[in-house]
Amino acid sequence: MPPSDRLASVPDDNLPGLTDTHCHLDLPAFDADRGEVMERARRAGLVRILIPGLDLPSSRRAADLAHSDPMLRFAPGVHPHESGGFTARVLDELRILARAPGAVAIGEIGLDYYRNLAPRVQQQEAFRAQLGLARELGLPAIVHIREAEEDALAILSAAGNGLRGVLHAFSGNPLLAERVPEMGFYFGIGGPITYAGSARLREVFHALPRDRILLETDAPYLPPEGNRGKRNEPALVLAVARKVAREGNQDALELVQTARRNANNLFAWE
Repeated sequence: MPPSDRLASVPDDNLPGLTDTHCHLDLPAFDADRGEVMERARRAGLVRILIPGLDLPSSRRAADLAHSDPMLRFAPGVHPHESGGFTARVLDELRILARAPGAVAIGEIGLDYYRNLAPRVQQQEAFRAQLGLARELGLPAIVHIREAEEDALAILSAAGNGLRGVLHAFSGNPLLAERVPEMGFYFGIGGPITYAGSARLREVFHALPRDRILLETDAPYLPPEGNRGKRNEPALVLAVARKVAREGNQDALELVQTARRNANNLFAWE
């Protein structure tokens, strides 16, 4: 679903050291005011934003943006929705992009059986190939899993030791919460943790190891409560951080510092 073009209400306060480990800043939703979005992010306290690719054109745009601003990093990858056109040539192009300055991961990759916009077999083939690229280059993977938990876990397990990454937009699935930390994966926590209907996510969150928590927006999608129906943006990771801190009975600034340290441990970007 396309994001709304209605602008969100951005808080006036800040938490220094914020990181947004998943933001599609390259998308057209930001074309009209990308500079202002970046300025609001800085005022909110952000020090790093990671832009994952969705396909080759998106990955190239992400790379260009990352080269234009020291706050930005990028990850080339092909989303499961776009995996119907995945080929060996696409993998070669991703390899070139992943070796460029500013590349810190491979992603957004994975499986999505909810929308099934690409055949499942092709999703699986693209997922395996890109996990292999992540292992080859020693980079973490940014993984999207939706209604495909068993197949995704089987593919991740078969990828073997040494793979690491983040489970983007963690939804609170107990099986994933139990299995992915032992595989070297972190949990991307975003706007949905603020939603009234996300009780299971908040319940499972309490059992997650704090040294595996990352903060993200998935902007322009998934804005936090109070801005639903509007375009999300990186500055709103501030609202996510405050909610995560309350859920964890933790000082917000301490939580931000922990999340920043976790992100640096995974992406080695400082």
